[in-house]
Amino acid sequence: MEREILTINGLKIKVYSLNTVIIGSGAAGLNAAARLYTFGQNDLAIVTEGLKMGTSRNTGSDKQTYYKLSQAGRESDSVDMMARTLFDGGSMDGDIALVEAALSTRAFYHLVEIGVPFPHNRFGEYQGYKTDHDPGQRASSAGPLTSQYMTEKLEEEVRRQGIKVFDRYQVIAILTDPEQKRSIGLLALNLNNLSDPDRRYAAFNCTNIIYATGGPAGIYQTSVYPESQTGAIGLALEAGVSGKNLTESQYGIAAIDYRWNLSGSYQQVLPRYISTRKDGSEQREFLTDYFSNPGKMLDAVFLKGYQWPFDPRKLENEGSSLIDLLVYNETVLKGRRVWLDYTKNPVCAVKNGQLDFSLLGQESYQYLKKSRVLLGTPIDRLSKMNRPAVDLFQSKGMDLKKEHLEIAVCAQHNNGGLQGDIWWESNLKHFFPVGEVNGTHGVYRPGGSALNSGQVGSTRAAQYIAARYQEAPLGINIFQAMARNKIEEKLALGQLFINQIKGQGNLQKIRQEIGERMTRRGAHIRSIKSARVGVEQARKQLETLQEQVSLTSIEELGYAFQNYDLLLTQYLYLSAIVDYIEQGGRSRGSYLVYDQNGVLAATGLSEEFRFTLDDGKLQQMIQQVLYQKGNCRFRWKQVTPLPAEDNWFEVIWKDYLAGKIII
Repeated sequence: MEREILTINGLKIKVYSLNTVIIGSGAAGLNAAARLYTFGQNDLAIVTEGLKMGTSRNTGSDKQTYYKLSQAGRESDSVDMMARTLFDGGSMDGDIALVEAALSTRAFYHLVEIGVPFPHNRFGEYQGYKTDHDPGQRASSAGPLTSQYMTEKLEEEVRRQGIKVFDRYQVIAILTDPEQKRSIGLLALNLNNLSDPDRRYAAFNCTNIIYATGGPAGIYQTSVYPESQTGAIGLALEAGVSGKNLTESQYGIAAIDYRWNLSGSYQQVLPRYISTRKDGSEQREFLTDYFSNPGKMLDAVFLKGYQWPFDPRKLENEGSSLIDLLVYNETVLKGRRVWLDYTKNPVCAVKNGQLDFSLLGQESYQYLKKSRVLLGTPIDRLSKMNRPAVDLFQSKGMDLKKEHLEIAVCAQHNNGGLQGDIWWESNLKHFFPVGEVNGTHGVYRPGGSALNSGQVGSTRAAQYIAARYQEAPLGINIFQAMARNKIEEKLALGQLFINQIKGQGNLQKIRQEIGERMTRRGAHIRSIKSARVGVEQARKQLETLQEQVSLTSIEELGYAFQNYDLLLTQYLYLSAIVDYIEQGGRSRGSYLVYDQNGVLAATGLSEEFRFTLDDGKLQQMIQQVLYQKGNCRFRWKQVTPLPAEDNWFEVIWKDYLAGKIII
């Protein structure tokens, strides 16, 4: 790594020149760095807004899942079978599905070797269990903090390798050649020295960028993403990287005081759903108004445990996703608050002071019976079946034995994102989006496949760079000539923000407006009319941001740049929703699209929930978007089919020895 100083617009900017910069320090980013070093490229560095920030480090669920090829028991499985499961989720490229299946065991065992405590039996088999959208039992878990363990162990590996980490550096621009054909570096805010103009900015002149910035968490108000995660996908889209399947995100019921997915046993123990006014008064159980009988309601709550993401296919016949609609109806449309109560059983199902388990269907009853929890109150059942689930909230100062848990339907994961090929390289050459920011997933994905995808994708990017992109970065004069216009543009924007330091700021108010807009117009309940309104609101706010914004101090400069990125991201995401519906897209995945000629899932629901299930005509298509000069250009492409390769060993061996595999 070389260091030089450039002077641009009167500011001194330190420039670091090196082969590869990894942006982000979650599980995907850390793995990319560790793998690249192992593959022989040590001229690299990690640039991160905060080493301990991000989704991987700060999130989890009841039993956070890692999805991989089955490795135990007598159940048959194969790379092809797993690839077909991923591909059959819809709008997913078959070649990428095959790669994710093929490398799933390699990625998994790398984590095992560095110390992530995935459980195995005494014979060394890593047992699996069934997760959502999973026909087999491919899932594994190290507990509710699986991704946290992954980041901790990967960080230890990065530390052992001595890889340089630029901590508290916020990327504000991806730098490209003038034609936006390849990336050449990045510009960052040095959050450690914002008050010093000559140390405020830093540039990185690099041959390759591995982009591991996570999902667009900051565009939502109601979110289970950790508050430390905002995302930076807008910067990549601004640089000319193609977006892919931006319409496809997952939403589900989660706690909001301490953000946590309420899947698994949190639902299977049959808590009481209650609604209150904003002040907590007028407590009432509201699910009973929409279910035909208590047994149907209890089964829906139970199934919500492993049918956690909202899914319009699970609305009919009083299915589990009806609960998501009813929670949204109470919180967003009625303006009330909704809680889970583990201290009491649902009143409608109580007989002689106890929950009447005979009301349950066979699946629910047998599960609870085998778990030996046909007893007591929800907290009694939860404490016996999954004590760590209780302890987790206890460690955050929330006692489920006494307190209600406030909930909402929250954004949880973006299945879409940035485009990448089978080596995770985008249409912008030398730029590799990995982890959640890469839109590998289609409409439906098995639970836990995101953790696998992040490890596989970052491994593939590192492989390709080590094999094909080892050249030194641009000479400093060429870099300056190519990057100067973009750097000057961002410096000018930064100065406009700085000029708006007035002692009283409104950045949080703007962030709240962004979040409210997305939750209301682009989350799991959608309509063409509402999305169009959202597009125009986001566009107008983006265009006038410089005049709107006010900062309390220079320390808020990074927050102002974040709002710019989030507004750009929101504009593109809402535009993608409009385009999808205009193409005839209907309810699918994890969202409902309003259709005036559709059906209502339950009597008494608002017309806003009238829907028609998608007919599958876009199932084999992928929506792509390019952002150019303030406008979105959409195209739809056919998915790449599952490859039918000649897997004869002698042929592969010959090609491998000739260096024809990584191309």
